[in-house]
Amino acid sequence: MPLADARAQAPELIVAPDDPVADAAWLDRLALGCTRYTPLVAIDAPDGLALDITGAAHLCGGEAALAADLEARIAGLGMTLRLALAGTPDAARALARHQALPAPDEAAAIRRLPVAALELEPEATTALVRAGLKTIGDLASRPMANLAARFGAGAATALRRILGDAPSPLDPRRSLPPVIAERRFAEPVASTPHAMRVLGELMDEAAAAMAERGKGARHVCATFFRSDGLARTIEVETGRPTRDAAPVLRLFAERIETLRDPIDPGFGFDMIRLAVPRLEALGATQLKLEGGAVRQAATDELAERLTVRLGRERVARLRPADTHIPEQAQLALPAIDAPAPAPWPEPLPGEPPLRPFYLLDPPQPIEVIAEVPDGPPHRFRWRRATHDIRRYEGPERIASEWWRRSDNAGLTRDYYRVEDARGRRYWLFRHGLYDEKPDPRWYIHGLFA
Repeated sequence: MPLADARAQAPELIVAPDDPVADAAWLDRLALGCTRYTPLVAIDAPDGLALDITGAAHLCGGEAALAADLEARIAGLGMTLRLALAGTPDAARALARHQALPAPDEAAAIRRLPVAALELEPEATTALVRAGLKTIGDLASRPMANLAARFGAGAATALRRILGDAPSPLDPRRSLPPVIAERRFAEPVASTPHAMRVLGELMDEAAAAMAERGKGARHVCATFFRSDGLARTIEVETGRPTRDAAPVLRLFAERIETLRDPIDPGFGFDMIRLAVPRLEALGATQLKLEGGAVRQAATDELAERLTVRLGRERVARLRPADTHIPEQAQLALPAIDAPAPAPWPEPLPGEPPLRPFYLLDPPQPIEVIAEVPDGPPHRFRWRRATHDIRRYEGPERIASEWWRRSDNAGLTRDYYRVEDARGRRYWLFRHGLYDEKPDPRWYIHGLFA
């Protein structure tokens, strides 16, 4: 109803603006907190959660104790919930949303649900009710083929899923990591230093599990579960596989120092979980006599610390790419997950560099006096200054990568290394041949040191 009518009927009504983004963020935070019961937690938007507690309920004393603990924690956050247990996610969702009265067993409860629990299109639900099929039991007593022929295949599929006759997979919020170590506390831990010591013990347990597989950690997540039901996850990445707890804990400490919202234990942490979602092979290593491995390890450690403090997108390494297009010959990749170093092409001893160290992005247009059609440049004007060319090398002809272009519309480039009268060296190119373009343009692409 309109807000004015609602306020007229209920003057004490509390009104707040709708914020779907904040609601989704809060639901995601609740989902993280529910991973204390099971790592398989799925978000059932816009206002539901689905937990697969198979094999995990005994950790909380059984299904009833788990449900009671979950309800108490949600109540402590000032919220209410409708909770149901069933053999499939669809059945649990339907019971939580549409069950009015308790039933002797799950099958009877499902059959008493209204057909609205199938969550079909409004037209299909109305047609079912008008046909006298008001409950799930009414539909289950009819042949599936007749139901699909009259009301569509979607109605039959939804009915089979809610009855458990068709697969009803759960899409968890996060996939199950290969290595997990956790610690539960009888009394909540209210000290962050104590929690960090426990985290170190968990890292040692995870390292033992990784050693059995011959793997090392590249991505480590620590989740701190508060006693009020909320949770906080801290993630760090390493530049190389590791099973050493000390550098990982150092990264966690630096990550916590840079948080805008520091970790607040509140009434204490009743559980801490360490997960390693990304593993890589880690074999035995041998130090080089010249110390190259030591220098590389120090560089990787520096990249890890800078990434933790500044963010993974702000610390990059240049890597060569397999292309002859100059501006695409190197890629700036995050230093934390860059691939193994590849050899850079080196000029012959005594030869000048083929490429300038500094490239203009994008290349800047210039005015050139040159012989037509394929002659070298003799003079060019750039940034209101005229440069007379005394020496040049070239051309170095670079064609377009026709195998990567569907329209084959790339133009050929003729590159020249030139030196002006004052001894300054530039990298110029003509973009296109005269048989490709009637008036090809000239550009300056880089400056030599």
